[in-house]
Amino acid sequence: MTLLAVAFALLGACFFAGSVALQHNAVQTRSSVTGRVKLARLARSRTWQAGVLLGVTGTALHLTALSLAPLAVVQPLGVLSLVLTVLAGRGAATSRRIGVAAAVVCVAVAGFVLTSASAPTPPAHITASAVVLAVLAGPVVAAAGLACRGRARCLGRAAAAAVLFGLGAAVMRAAVLSLSHLPTAAGFALAGGVLIGGGGWLLQQAHAAGPTAVVVAATTVLDPLTAVVADQVLYGEAPHLLPALAAARLVLALAAVLGVLVLAGSLSGPSEHDKEPPMPDSRPTSGLRILLGADTFPPDINGAAHFTARLAHGLADFGHDVHVLRPRTRGDDTDHGRLTIHDARAFGTPFHPTFRISTPGGARQAAEDVLDRVRPDVVHVQSHFSVGRALLAAARGRGIPTVATNHFMPENLLGYVRLPQSLRRALIRVGWRDLVRVYRTVGTVTTPTPRAAELLARNGLERPVRVISCGIDLAHYAERATPATGDVAALFVGRLDAEKNVDELVRAVARLPRLRAEIVGDGSCRPTLMSLATELGVADRVCFHGFVPDADLVRIYACCQIFCMPGTAELQSIATMEAMAAGLPVVAADAMALPHLVHPGVNGHLYPPGDIDALAIRLDELAGDPGARASMGAASRALVARHDLADTLESFVSVYRHACGAAQPAEIEGRQPSVAQSS
Repeated sequence: MTLLAVAFALLGACFFAGSVALQHNAVQTRSSVTGRVKLARLARSRTWQAGVLLGVTGTALHLTALSLAPLAVVQPLGVLSLVLTVLAGRGAATSRRIGVAAAVVCVAVAGFVLTSASAPTPPAHITASAVVLAVLAGPVVAAAGLACRGRARCLGRAAAAAVLFGLGAAVMRAAVLSLSHLPTAAGFALAGGVLIGGGGWLLQQAHAAGPTAVVVAATTVLDPLTAVVADQVLYGEAPHLLPALAAARLVLALAAVLGVLVLAGSLSGPSEHDKEPPMPDSRPTSGLRILLGADTFPPDINGAAHFTARLAHGLADFGHDVHVLRPRTRGDDTDHGRLTIHDARAFGTPFHPTFRISTPGGARQAAEDVLDRVRPDVVHVQSHFSVGRALLAAARGRGIPTVATNHFMPENLLGYVRLPQSLRRALIRVGWRDLVRVYRTVGTVTTPTPRAAELLARNGLERPVRVISCGIDLAHYAERATPATGDVAALFVGRLDAEKNVDELVRAVARLPRLRAEIVGDGSCRPTLMSLATELGVADRVCFHGFVPDADLVRIYACCQIFCMPGTAELQSIATMEAMAAGLPVVAADAMALPHLVHPGVNGHLYPPGDIDALAIRLDELAGDPGARASMGAASRALVARHDLADTLESFVSVYRHACGAAQPAEIEGRQPSVAQSS
């Protein structure tokens, strides 16, 4: 009887595989833009109807198998429907990895079923209370799945559907074993049908809310697990296994789960038939096709995002075909001009309100798809996080030249979490080691300042690093307004996060009655800084502008008299360079790369980080000396002149062409290429 049950279960798995393929296709076609689907719309789909028919047939075969053998033997065989779905969908394109995963699942499931079938199993003890308990658990599970929101919507609904399927199978097992008392069997069958029907509805919602991989992985793992556990706990139908066999069955179950996850992951990307064709090779005759990889990009507001956008637009203005791969951003209404933007799946983080991270699998799939379609001449990544490392690995596998720029300091991320100093230092070391491991195999590594290059070398990157300034559009910030009368304004521009130390400026203003502060930017520390200004009694002299459009920012630079940068984790500080281009003297912390920009007594002053008294003294000196402000402002313009964005763009084009194996670039827009270095 057991062999007959296995045959029915395997045949049912074949029908289930066909049902899943047809129903998913129908749901994806008829789901709304909000990710919801209505059964009334699906009922009119012949594809969905065919899928339901296959599913009903598979269910009948499965129920027949349940009448002949325990759940521990029958239910795991449903996992093989995933193997059939993947292999049928990929056909000849099946990779070795997928083939191995399919074989592992088949062998592991077969071993699990054999160990369960060979062990003596007590007869099932069916009671009405046990069945009622399984049925009552159904609404609780369904409510929990429906309560999931955002990126958890798909997984929550798929998991709830799987548990309902498992509970329904356990109740149906009770029904087929109670056929001697037809009213009881009918009641059990009705309850089991309600559970399975509810699971089916949740499954449609899961298909509409997210990728096939999540739905298939959740249902394939949780359905048999729930059924087997319910059967053994509620009905006492647990096989008596020797310890060695029990351990072997656990290992087989884990192997099957791992194989399922690999197979489900193979469903996350489009098939070869669904992929968009490669782009036509319409490169400009003298230009390059450049793919920039950015883990942060506008509308994100930070230095790395700002630089990458300026680089991309500048290269496009030079006549290059520029593409950007970034984490998908919600509600992006930014005008990206001539850039082609490609998105990788991403999710928010608890550490920063706007920063989004791509999953490794999502970034890898996006990188491979974009590279195969765009076929760039060179790949240039801006970080070693998900998008950057996925692009580098995929480009290396395709023989595409790679360039990587480092804007990263672990301190910039750890500032969002309060940690013990020992743990913080350990995480910083891990962060640097991870960066070095990724960048060690890159064709060319660049960084904006010599100080940043020294930092890379000190942390283990044993290779030459090209120093190329981030650069700014000098002319854009050159206009100066008529000096305002009254209080002198000290300006800060940047993220309001811990490592920027903006509280030092607020505290210094509290000691200087003739000074006010203009603070531009937003971040996690803004509420704390506003409370601090109120507490110190300077809320009327500290203005928080939040994020401002570029035109307003230029005007604010022009209307202030001093720029202050208290940050201690600046690899270059674009905001400081913009202020210098606007002709402002700078008072900055003596930390990281800021001494490359601020020459004490020439274009401003440096102060020991955290020394509020020293900061207040330097600000007060400049506030009371208009002549010093004018001469230092002129010196700022002279010093920042070597950081012109045009030089930066030409330097990167030179790097790209060298990476591609070409000679140095010909004259571009009448300018000779040069390497921009900070000093």
